[in-house]
Amino acid sequence: MGSRSSSPTTGETVAATPSVAFVTLGCPKNEADSDAMAGALGQSFRIARDAEDADVLVVNTCAFIRSAVEEAIDEILAAVEWKAARPGRRLVVTGCLPSRYGDELAPELPEVDAFVPVAEEGAIASVVASLTRSDLAAGSSPTPLRAVPTPTAYLKISDGCDRRCSYCTIPAIRGPYRSRREDEVVAEAEMLVAGGVREIVLVGQDVSRWGTDLGVERGLHDLLARIAAIDGDFRVRVMYLQPDGVTDALLEAMASAEKVCTYLDIPVQHASRTVLRAMGRRGDAESLLRLVERIRGYLPEATLRTTVMVGFPGETRRDVDELARFLEAARFDYVGVFAFSPEDGTKAAALQGQVPERTKKARAQRIRDRADEIGASRAARWVGRTVRVLVEGEEEGLAAGRTEGQALEIDGVTLFPGDVRPGEFVTVRVLESHGYDLYGEVQP
Repeated sequence: MGSRSSSPTTGETVAATPSVAFVTLGCPKNEADSDAMAGALGQSFRIARDAEDADVLVVNTCAFIRSAVEEAIDEILAAVEWKAARPGRRLVVTGCLPSRYGDELAPELPEVDAFVPVAEEGAIASVVASLTRSDLAAGSSPTPLRAVPTPTAYLKISDGCDRRCSYCTIPAIRGPYRSRREDEVVAEAEMLVAGGVREIVLVGQDVSRWGTDLGVERGLHDLLARIAAIDGDFRVRVMYLQPDGVTDALLEAMASAEKVCTYLDIPVQHASRTVLRAMGRRGDAESLLRLVERIRGYLPEATLRTTVMVGFPGETRRDVDELARFLEAARFDYVGVFAFSPEDGTKAAALQGQVPERTKKARAQRIRDRADEIGASRAARWVGRTVRVLVEGEEEGLAAGRTEGQALEIDGVTLFPGDVRPGEFVTVRVLESHGYDLYGEVQP
């Protein structure tokens, strides 16, 4: 079976103790959720790295768009085969799929022993105990276990969303916006650093809003300052900042905290005012360009990532032309380009003016091709310069790592020869760039 991640081992195994493995699909927020569930289960069960060694398999699903739902169903069907291969195995499906479809799933997938929506994932240990007829261990509060033991870890600081973008299923799946308590977030960050993590990635549905529901006056920038003050050689990356959340105070905090990556992931979705209003979003090409200019005023070397959607209902060729001109002017380092997917239960699915699939794909390819050209030219600006690289592993027979301008799994990598270990920071002189990837040599 394919999987995005699997669970770590936790030490000595005990034959009588049921073992649990994870398959995690979707975004980094799901990775963080799997870590939390593994922590809860690790109090009473053995956490297995490989599904073949497990008695229980937890498939943590994404269901944000149709393709994610299809991937989740395929993975569940593969897990059904896993279950059938050995008597006594149990299968649990968690995450966004049961949150979105609820009671509809059980009749369609009777082989699944339990469906656990996002809101009930805190009870995962009780669910597994019931399925395996096991007792739960008494003890201290569980702490997250690393789903993938790499130098980089995701730390979820919020969940849910109060925005009402007309195309989005997230509020229905994950509920209203909820910030985690500051002390809880900082304590987890301290635990990660103590455990050898060298990059902490702050994630949530709407990270820039962190603290607003807790009455925290200065919000995300103060949280960043507290995390950056933790002792240790590590860096902090922030993902999923909505445009209206990129304040001067946040940019000042990023500029002044050496451990905070000068990297901003800001999903603008489009540049046409007409399309953005139909999406239920603010702004237009002019205001978004001002935002980009303001960011680069504070952080001249900032790496900027965005996401855009084409083929939204009512979108015209002129709207796509405007989006293309905006991307030319903004010069993002990375652009994720998606074709609109009409999702059941969203306002956008019922709008007039649905764009034909063939047209959506052609528009997406046009924007993607130009964004890739711009991104490659942005990457080339590092040739001849030195960069600090976090070593992650090997690729193409070379050591592989990431600069602060390269986020895990979604951006380019930096490759170089050398005998280095994952988790090390090294200085690399960039000799050439190929697409989004950089190639260089370690400097003494």
